[in-house]
Amino acid sequence: MGLVAITLIVDQLSKELLLRYLEQVGAQVPVIDGLFQLVVVWNRGVSFGLLSGDGVLPPWMLSCVAITVSVGLFLWLRRTDRPLTAWGIGLVMGGAIGNVIDRVRWGAVFDFADFRGQFWCFNIADSAIVVGVGLMLIDSLISERKRAL
Repeated sequence: MGLVAITLIVDQLSKELLLRYLEQVGAQVPVIDGLFQLVVVWNRGVSFGLLSGDGVLPPWMLSCVAITVSVGLFLWLRRTDRPLTAWGIGLVMGGAIGNVIDRVRWGAVFDFADFRGQFWCFNIADSAIVVGVGLMLIDSLISERKRAL
């Protein structure tokens, strides 16, 4: 649960500071010329802009799904004794809750990290979700391998 809190705080703090900064200096700031820039993108879909077409899914529905997933993950977290799975769950929960907060505050998720040449922008919450799922998959593969031996 500590990782949930840390992820949530870092996500919300980064969004608040970067949104203020980008509103002052412009909605697009190159960081590594031609490779990475900071931008203001309002994502009305799920992670990485998936399902972001006009009116595909309302913000409250996406928030309900994220909250339901977080409750399920919390129940899983209480039963697991595997550190990688627990860390993964903490990152996914923190990221999901961070994006729910954005939807409640702004009706969309604020994404700011844009690696040029990619078709999506993302934020700390999205990154935490991806890393968290990766940790859970790695832990699953490790445990499968141990069972096979």
